[in-house]
Amino acid sequence: MKIRAAILDEMGRPGPYAQSRPVAIETIELAAPGPGEVLVKITAAGLCHSDLSIINGDRPRVMPMVLGHEAAGVVEQVGTNVTGLARGDHVVAAFVPSCGHCKPCETGRPALCEPGFKANSAGTLLSGERRLHDAGGSVHHHLGVSGFAQYAVLAANSLVRVPSDLPFAEAALFGCAVITGVGAVVNTAAHPRGASAAVVGLGGVGLAALLAARMLEAEHLVAIDMNDRKLAVARELGATATVNAASPDAAEQIREITGGGVACAYEMAGSARALELAYKITARGGTTVSAGLSHPQQQFSLQHLSLVAEERTLKGSYLGSCVPSRDIPRYIEWYRAGRLPVDRLLSERLRLDDINAAFDRLAAGESIRQVVEID
Repeated sequence: MKIRAAILDEMGRPGPYAQSRPVAIETIELAAPGPGEVLVKITAAGLCHSDLSIINGDRPRVMPMVLGHEAAGVVEQVGTNVTGLARGDHVVAAFVPSCGHCKPCETGRPALCEPGFKANSAGTLLSGERRLHDAGGSVHHHLGVSGFAQYAVLAANSLVRVPSDLPFAEAALFGCAVITGVGAVVNTAAHPRGASAAVVGLGGVGLAALLAARMLEAEHLVAIDMNDRKLAVARELGATATVNAASPDAAEQIREITGGGVACAYEMAGSARALELAYKITARGGTTVSAGLSHPQQQFSLQHLSLVAEERTLKGSYLGSCVPSRDIPRYIEWYRAGRLPVDRLLSERLRLDDINAAFDRLAAGESIRQVVEID
């Protein structure tokens, strides 16, 4: 079938993207789903900094590629050997397909699925196949999703069924921003109720983490960013204090506010400098969690003595250490109960043809979570 899709065929094109137009909206061919795969009509897809990192070359990927990894839609067709999904189901995509059989999957860590990592790196589906084609040949899949398109074929294990009355633009947020930010707090850190927290980097993922820490009644909840507008949003969402990361004494301010540092600090900016700040503001015996993805050449250094003598914990978090089939439904329950107001993360809605200008806003730090609504 023919579909309209957002294709990137060259990384590193300079901004402003509304002028250079690195992402082209083209009509390409999408093959039918194979065994274990599902055809989904995409209705909403969020713009994430991970998409921008491919466009600007910070996260190199194989080209050409249909971008978009945070998406929601409706099942149109299921391939053979698919159970648990049927035509008409509303679904959210998880950006790490899970084989269910490798050691990480068997031990409850599908975010580390080895075949899933291999497929995502190669730009294929979990099967190793590519279902996207243009006049030049195969087009690569983005993290097994490629959600900036009218339709997508995904591995069935990449999909989680969600309530049909959940608005699609809100549902899409659960595929990355919510599962990554909330999961870092709830799963990776196992954040103790009432324990103090700080979030460095206030994009969609960072603010989702802030909402989770607020839900857990953090005694001190400090929001840190270089954008004053985002700091204001964080205060509206429940931050008890905000600090501009550009301040030369930012770490000292935070340690003073919290009486020596926080129990759990979350780095969500995708920057080694942000991680250094998060580590500095973590209290003795505390936990520092990093969920931001930086350029592969960025390095992070720490004082070894502090890690040992202060019994610190430093952890990475990918996909929020989530089991999507378990966590997305419970996060939706928390949202509907009013405990996790993730709809507040949705800052703009746009059409597919306006996607380059939207990436300009994301690059400038002017947006929290923009969602493409697709006809």
